[in-house]
Amino acid sequence: MPLGDNGDKSDSRYCGLETEFNDDMPHVLSYNINGGFDFVVAPLMEPGYRSSLVNKANRESSVPPFTGSDLVLSPAQWSSHVVGKISSWIDLDSEDDVLREDSEIALKQEIAWASHLSLQACLLPTPKGNSCANYARCVNDILQDLNNMQLWLRIPLVKSDEDDGDSVNGTSDGMVVEHTDSWELWNSFRALCEHHSQLSVALDVLSSLPSVNSLGRWFGEPLKAAIVHTDSFLTNARGYPCLSKRHQKLLSSFFYHSIQIVLSGKAVHNLPVGTSPSGSEAQRHEIRSYLDYVAYLYQNMEPLTEQERFELGYRDYLQSPLQPLMDNLEAQTYETFEKDSVKYIQYQRAVSKALVDRIPDEKASTTTAVSLLNYFLHYQEVIFCFLIFLTVAYHLETCALCNPICVLQVLMVVGAGRGPLIRASLQAAEETGRKIRVFAVEKNPNAVVTLHSLVKLEGWENTVTIISCDMRCWEAPEKADILVSELLGSFGDNELSPECLDGAQRFLKPDGISIPQSYTSFMQPVTTSKLYNDIKLHKDLLHFETAYVVKLHRLAKLSPSQAVFTFTHPNNSPNKSNQRYKKLRFDIPVETGSCIVHGFAGYFDSVLYKDVHLGIEPTTATPNMFSWFPIFFPLRSPMYVKAGSLLDFHIWRCCGNTKVWYEWCVTSPTASPIHNSNGRSYWVGL
Repeated sequence: MPLGDNGDKSDSRYCGLETEFNDDMPHVLSYNINGGFDFVVAPLMEPGYRSSLVNKANRESSVPPFTGSDLVLSPAQWSSHVVGKISSWIDLDSEDDVLREDSEIALKQEIAWASHLSLQACLLPTPKGNSCANYARCVNDILQDLNNMQLWLRIPLVKSDEDDGDSVNGTSDGMVVEHTDSWELWNSFRALCEHHSQLSVALDVLSSLPSVNSLGRWFGEPLKAAIVHTDSFLTNARGYPCLSKRHQKLLSSFFYHSIQIVLSGKAVHNLPVGTSPSGSEAQRHEIRSYLDYVAYLYQNMEPLTEQERFELGYRDYLQSPLQPLMDNLEAQTYETFEKDSVKYIQYQRAVSKALVDRIPDEKASTTTAVSLLNYFLHYQEVIFCFLIFLTVAYHLETCALCNPICVLQVLMVVGAGRGPLIRASLQAAEETGRKIRVFAVEKNPNAVVTLHSLVKLEGWENTVTIISCDMRCWEAPEKADILVSELLGSFGDNELSPECLDGAQRFLKPDGISIPQSYTSFMQPVTTSKLYNDIKLHKDLLHFETAYVVKLHRLAKLSPSQAVFTFTHPNNSPNKSNQRYKKLRFDIPVETGSCIVHGFAGYFDSVLYKDVHLGIEPTTATPNMFSWFPIFFPLRSPMYVKAGSLLDFHIWRCCGNTKVWYEWCVTSPTASPIHNSNGRSYWVGL
């Protein structure tokens, strides 16, 4: 039975139970499913079996003592409700040759049986010591020919401080692990297995937890399950099991990151008599109270916001960035962006402030005569202006010199799309009581069709002029007071906003306003095994030298983000080159522990006008906005960084005659190749 429904349909809704060996699998499954659990983690072989103890003459014909026939459960039951638990006594790095050989035989037999049953996953026992090379070799051999089944390596969630004097820690299955940081054991094992995508980790959550920073590393790893032990629970005032605040927060993070909870152990709390909700304590599962508490935590999570519901299908899904100048957007893409009301509210606020600054309240009106003459001088000879002036004065039936009207501001929307910025600008003008004339410039002929229909539908014919042209080629009939654009990409400048706005700057009056006024890109190192393995599937260089737009979800942020490139508009610098270079130095905190860097996450922050801001940089991100996902710059090979080390990252923004591209590399703690040299794999076309 799922833990609850908070709008997220991920696997974290399902809770499992670790069981002991029992050759009556139908009873094991029935008892635990009826007790409220969704699946069991059950041993597949009798724990006392050793191949070496079988008579040599009968070894080939003997049948290993598995948990009954595959016929005792239906294929759907095996697949959906059982995770295989490989024998915990296995030690493939033992110095005892017999034990090592028995272990290898048992491992292969049990995984072969699990594969035959079509199980979705098997739980591998924790390596017995710091050395796990032979264990990893055997697992890697199995992975080469394995079907779609996942292998979960059991790792205790342990990181002791170097000065606490306690470097020996235990797991629930009685193993002793002699390291201060169990992440190092996991990293060594998965490196020996070549970061195989079917090798995952299951964490043993014990009564004591490492630091928050240390815990954060695991969310970028392929973490599938968290095994929570009953002896980790405290007792509340009513005598029921509960968890510490830190454990509660950790489980909420597991839920959020789609990580399943598995309960393990016997009931260690003496519940008050007569408090069973069902009224029949004899039939109630012995650790149902622990399950109820986990369900309580799940059900009390904040429900998904509208933004999070929208983003669910995009989590950790790699997308190639847009080519805004080379390609025309499709209607579906426009529609997605136009649904982001928060973005256009911010643009409307920015235009409102700009209009008020251009025309303060005390100057918001002027005489008809002056205004009309200034307006028509742009288009007519003086003699025609005079005639038009007299005609207007006649129709007004009043003295023109005494009839005030609003000063007109020229506003240009460059890259108008299907019109949301036009609407935001007109609403800003209405809100502030200012009059504007709008030029809407759009290169996509399909979007221009929509714009003409919109203008006619809304009755904007006397206010909005549609220009079907590339902004870099258009010759404006007059200068603009305000230039508005939404050309920003996930990295700020990665969709060629600098090149486009530099080209459009000639439209702007010397004292004109550009919205946005400036934007800055940001970067930070991240662990994200999911994205690394997705890119690795392509088996080529090109995909490791491409920057991807992606809604980052299963990741660990290893260091705070730092500013990279800043662009300001209008650009009045004598050197208008948009080439850039930046070296960033990131410090990996000691308390975090060592980590793996799979790449760098990129964001942007923009000043639309004065204090009106827009962006996705995590510490200042605009709430409830979904127009932009972060950008991800991968590394061809994951980089190991020791705790307390410095990570030096270099990035270049390069400009050619026909394209703009990025190059990037790491030089410390070890050097990586320069990625995307000369834009050989990824570029944005001019």
